[in-house]
Amino acid sequence: MSVRRVLTTITLALTFSCFARAQDLASFEKRTTVKVLPNGLTLIVCERPEAPVFSFYTLVDAGSADDPQGDSGLAHMFEHMAFKGSTEIGTTNYAAEKLALAKVETAYAAYDDEDRKRVGQDPAKLAQLKKAFEDAQAAAEKYVIPNQFSEIAEQNGAVGINASTSEDSTQYFWSMPSNRLELWAYLESQRIAHPVQREFYKERDVVQEERRMRIDSAPIGRMVEQFLATAYVAHPYGRSGVGWESEISQVSATEAEAFHKKYYVPSNMVIAVVGDIKASEAMPVLERYFSKIPAGPKPTPMTTIEPPQFAEKSVVIREATQPFYLEGYHRPDYRDPDDAVYDAITDIFSNGRTARLYRSLVRDQKIAAAGEGFSGFPGYKFPGLFAVYAVPLPGHTPEEMRTSIHKELDRLKTEDVTDEELERFKTRARADLLRGLADNEGLAHQLAEYQTRYGDWRQLFRELDKINAVTKADVRRVANKIFVDSNRTSARIEFVAPKAPAKNHGGAE
Repeated sequence: MSVRRVLTTITLALTFSCFARAQDLASFEKRTTVKVLPNGLTLIVCERPEAPVFSFYTLVDAGSADDPQGDSGLAHMFEHMAFKGSTEIGTTNYAAEKLALAKVETAYAAYDDEDRKRVGQDPAKLAQLKKAFEDAQAAAEKYVIPNQFSEIAEQNGAVGINASTSEDSTQYFWSMPSNRLELWAYLESQRIAHPVQREFYKERDVVQEERRMRIDSAPIGRMVEQFLATAYVAHPYGRSGVGWESEISQVSATEAEAFHKKYYVPSNMVIAVVGDIKASEAMPVLERYFSKIPAGPKPTPMTTIEPPQFAEKSVVIREATQPFYLEGYHRPDYRDPDDAVYDAITDIFSNGRTARLYRSLVRDQKIAAAGEGFSGFPGYKFPGLFAVYAVPLPGHTPEEMRTSIHKELDRLKTEDVTDEELERFKTRARADLLRGLADNEGLAHQLAEYQTRYGDWRQLFRELDKINAVTKADVRRVANKIFVDSNRTSARIEFVAPKAPAKNHGGAE
């Protein structure tokens, strides 16, 4: 090795070591302030004066799993609506708009009642009610200032404006110059406390199109949706996160308002702000805006528990498209004492090109283009799945993927993993933690997530203790507990050649 390479290696090691020391729990405790407001909202401010910017992460502890029965997709729908503004943003005259929107809801309710009739529906009346509904929407549309919420943020330097809905929660986030902190606090508190369901039915069409693209027109999307619906018989994890088409098409702004009233209460939210701000100066500003949000009772925890699976289940889709194989095994939620063991299995089994699944299916056998295992699917707040998938190369089948995957899973059950594999997992876990804290966005995300899930953001650093405690015996014990036939649900896409079009033999049409 050259002298230059030696010096480079030493420099990188020292840099990483210093970075790691700067990222330990003690250093974060000095820079992090947590305050629970009287209305129940938790605020976290972490000082990081490296650049004149800040990032925020608002986490609402409600996601697709909390959609009311018959209203799948509502949490996702409300995420879309959060960018439509408030009583003060996005409108030319809210007093008049409020009256117009009330008329929209009255017209929609009448149209929806007629549309849902299975017997005795009057087509002429339905058409008349539909026109009245469309006219009411057009009247309300006159007061809308499109995209004003996002435009105000962007004009003041906001970047990465986005949101997402998972099964477990809904998140809102972007980054902004530090001297715009008060403007951000105003914008964010407005859309939490005073959202307006303007252009709701237009946005509902957007969500329906999203479903068509992600699910209906995507073979793998349809397969995964059916896979989850088969794996779960009771818990909402089995429902479509984006929503079933028939339910999306009938959800109303009135129902969205009810969802907001129940779940978007301060006691069900955590907001983390990270960047070039001082807690002593920022916290009073945040309190001034966010303490005005009306308090409400924290939603009652979900009581539905998925019963144990006692028989293997499967889904088979046959069509002219890329073959695919997927299987999953039920596992406990993130609070389980063996949670870190599942992380170890995931890493050793399928993290990168050195992992067992890649080496076996892709490198050695050359039967798959890709293969991966992942834990906590579709969520981890409630008991989820340890899932594995593989994509066959041309000339190979989903059944070959299944056989090879089971061979590798059986190895976890009958042989100890190596010392090197276990140590590599622990090293990567620490590196992943540090990388996740390297930027304001990632840190804000982690602080809000851990504060929500554990009631204390410090648990983020204590996770390393759990990871370091994982043993080879733990991996083997947990593998034997969950990787059993009766706990398995599988899904596959099998290629079938498209049918040739029927020949026209002539004759009158």
